Amino acid sequence: MATAASDNKVLKEVKRDLAPDYVPSEDEPYMNPQQENYFRMLLLEWKQSIHQAAGQTLQSLQDGPIREPDLNDRASSETDWGIELRTRDRQRKLIAKIDAALRRIDAGEYGYCEVTGDPIGLKRLIARPVATMTVEAQEAHERKEKISRDD
Repeated sequence: MATAASDNKVLKEVKRDLAPDYVPSEDEPYMNPQQENYFRMLLLEWKQSIHQAAGQTLQSLQDGPIREPDLNDRASSETDWGIELRTRDRQRKLIAKIDAALRRIDAGEYGYCEVTGDPIGLKRLIARPVATMTVEAQEAHERKEKISRDD
């Protein structure tokens, strides 16, 4: 498992190698090294922002419990904390997906559908860098999942 220090080192190297205004284009070969570095940078920055937000939440929790004098205010604060903690839990799961995407980049498998092997597409990957399936394969998967849930 990569550490924050090694992630930061890789991120600095990738940023150094990429032009500051680079955006993947359909005019270049799909998943060339420059595109892989672009997505590696996106994923590492996303992971870094999640870790920072988690650190802020942890710091807030360590600062002490919220003791609102009014019961309604206390209930509202507790609800807000519940939402915040659920968000952090979803983001914790997202970090695992980000790490898996980074491993796929290293293995040369990033950007290709795990079901069909077809290119996922730059627009989809920019919108959802952890995507593992083409839109069509994802829709088929969701339809199959819905049918099995309805049974």
